[in-house]
Amino acid sequence: MLRLLFLLPLVLSLLWFVYLRLRGFSIRQGKQGFIYILAFSAIIAAFYTIMLWLTGT
Repeated sequence: MLRLLFLLPLVLSLLWFVYLRLRGFSIRQGKQGFIYILAFSAIIAAFYTIMLWLTGT
C-alpha cells in the first residue's frame, strides 16, 4: 500500500484539473489548489517517512 502512495498527488491533481475545467476556470486560477495538494501530499510523505524511521521497518 505504501508503495502506491505516490498516486495520491497524481489522482488529486487530476481531479482538481477536471473540476477546474468543468467549472470554466483556468489552470492559473486554480494554482492555489495545486499548491494545497502538493503540501498535503508532502505532509503525508513526511509522516510515513518518520513512522518508518521510528519503527525501523
